[in-house]
Amino acid sequence: MKETKVEDYRIEKDSLGTRDIPGDVYYGVQSLRAAENFHITGLRMHPEIINSLAYIKKAAAITNCEVGMLEKRKAQAIVQACDEILAGKFREDFIVDPIQGGAGTSLNMNANEVIANRAIELLGGNKGDYSIINPNDDVNCSQSTNDVIPTAGKMTSLRLLKNLKHELLQLHGALCKKAEEFNDVIKMGRTQLQDAVPIRLGQEFRAYSVAIMRDIHRMEKAMGEMRTLNLGGTAVGTGLNADEAYLHRIVPILSEVSDMDLAQAYDLIDATQNLDVFVAVSGAVKACAVTLSKIANDLRLMSSGPRAGLAEINLPAKQNGSSIMPGKINPVIPEVVNQVAFNIIGNDVTITMAAEAGQLELNAFEPIVFYCMFQSIDTLAYAVHTFVENCVTGITANETRCRYLVENSVGIITAICPYVGYQKAADIAKKAIKAGASVRDLILQENLLDKEQMDSLLDPFHMTEPGTIRGTMDVLNKTL
Repeated sequence: MKETKVEDYRIEKDSLGTRDIPGDVYYGVQSLRAAENFHITGLRMHPEIINSLAYIKKAAAITNCEVGMLEKRKAQAIVQACDEILAGKFREDFIVDPIQGGAGTSLNMNANEVIANRAIELLGGNKGDYSIINPNDDVNCSQSTNDVIPTAGKMTSLRLLKNLKHELLQLHGALCKKAEEFNDVIKMGRTQLQDAVPIRLGQEFRAYSVAIMRDIHRMEKAMGEMRTLNLGGTAVGTGLNADEAYLHRIVPILSEVSDMDLAQAYDLIDATQNLDVFVAVSGAVKACAVTLSKIANDLRLMSSGPRAGLAEINLPAKQNGSSIMPGKINPVIPEVVNQVAFNIIGNDVTITMAAEAGQLELNAFEPIVFYCMFQSIDTLAYAVHTFVENCVTGITANETRCRYLVENSVGIITAICPYVGYQKAADIAKKAIKAGASVRDLILQENLLDKEQMDSLLDPFHMTEPGTIRGTMDVLNKTL
């Protein structure tokens, strides 16, 4: 391991005193203290929030230069440093933990210090010489952690949600294809896990696709609220230390440099105090996770077996299911979807509690909100991707098995009710269950209906469409 010599360090000072900083790094004393204070997750910042911060600092430098708050040469150096970060450089210098005290001040200063030290180099100076470019006075000019960090959190969420939406649209398309493929597959519908009435497998998959599209629309609505920023409000939303011209220009310039459709909040104080928009987005993500988990539950049930379960569908075999039972294959993809959903539900609770815990002019708990939010969006996108690629597209139907279960179920007795009455139909159902006989045979034995009437009434395909009772009544009237 390479030894660091004394001359390889630089000394930096803050309000708490001085610290030795490795000479080759771009972070500074405030980042170092934060890294030491908040070793919580052992993880680094999400790459997208680093990008968001670089866009914000770039837009601020451009705007401050335009309104006369920052020298042109400083602004140009800051902009170039931000562009290099956006190109993927200096990521190892973002050292603070995602979960941190201070409402995100550590993250904001980490960005300020990295950008300042790179800008200093670009102007021919040495890292740590903040007389050339100062992290607070220049990079953070006209800003506060309290408007920068919420803005970065919203921008990051929007970019991650865009990717999630793409994956959900792929799932929607895959489900629609399966709905068409399985349109003629008759199976037994179940309520409370008991036989109900027939349904087509294609109808079930069509219903799944409709639910996913509803989740997409719900998410789009929440994303619209996420585009409203408190940037320009500085510490508490009053815009203290920000030039009035800067206040009006910063969000349009940020929209331009980031290629995002963003707007400044009507009330910057409200937008600084409240995190309800994150609760709304988290709720939309959670609702989608719940939908997906329910679908995964259904697929696990319908594929159960293969001999002693429902075995109505086959899921693609992806890996061995047991270290002791040869040939066992488990529904591993639906299972991982379930687990991601459980985690997202827990994250939503955390986000809700953190948003509620805000006090007065600022919510100090944005770091945990962002940590949970980004994790929820990312993991749901990954889960949806593997769900489509490794499960949904490869599902096949056991059509013979499905029809057998329909024809041997007492659930079809429901179709007889309008013609023989509820009580008589219930009596036949009980006899069928007790004797292990078919409903069809018992009705014919008791001369309640003849074969032609039975064939019309108990046509499984007709029982899966509305309005067929009139057609069957016509058959009855002709034969009675």
